[in-house]
Amino acid sequence: MTSLDGRIHDYLKQITYGGNDGIVTTFAIVAGFAGAEAQGVVGLGVLAVLIFGLANLTADAVSMGMGEFLSGRSATELFRARHAQVVDRVTRDPKTAAASMAEHLVAQGLAREDARHTADHLATSPTLMADLVLRYDYGMEAPDSHNLRARAFVTFLAFVFFGAIPLAPFVLLPENAGRFGWSVAATTLALVLLGLLRTAATGERAARSVAETVLVGGLCAVVAYLAGLFVAGLG
Repeated sequence: MTSLDGRIHDYLKQITYGGNDGIVTTFAIVAGFAGAEAQGVVGLGVLAVLIFGLANLTADAVSMGMGEFLSGRSATELFRARHAQVVDRVTRDPKTAAASMAEHLVAQGLAREDARHTADHLATSPTLMADLVLRYDYGMEAPDSHNLRARAFVTFLAFVFFGAIPLAPFVLLPENAGRFGWSVAATTLALVLLGLLRTAATGERAARSVAETVLVGGLCAVVAYLAGLFVAGLG
């Protein structure tokens, strides 16, 4: 695995979530305006699309990045607090901790005698025992607390980069060039690329990954378009 592949794996969640939310958020605005214009509402030109789209893009990108940072820090603090509690419990009562761990090891396929022997040894290391207890009893893994800022920044960048794609035709193309159609095409292509990125990083089937990404984004776009039609129709 190259260093680039490794970085994609490390930040796959942030790239996928940030990118997908960025695409859906900004294209929802584009689709909503298109739906309103389809009902004959006037005055909803390219300037309105860009103002609302860019304002939403920047605000949500910051919100996504900060949310990633704060949620990661909260998860780290929660893990540390529970880990300290379990370490204290194992230190005070290693026999009970070993008996409980032995049951987990038996459930994993170890013979009962081997499980008890292994658990007794594990109980001599409260820190290691706490790691295993949190995994088996709470389903908690030690979070990576070293790259919180990097993950937040990647989320922000992915949101901005992918979120700008649906708006690009309204900036780059003249008014009579069918901007909304080009926005639909660019958005679909961006969703396909995001699905392929998932495939490259996880090894899952490309057809499934791309289909899921495009369908979710497409569903949100259709809902936004229909909402634009409905709200404009009320006027």
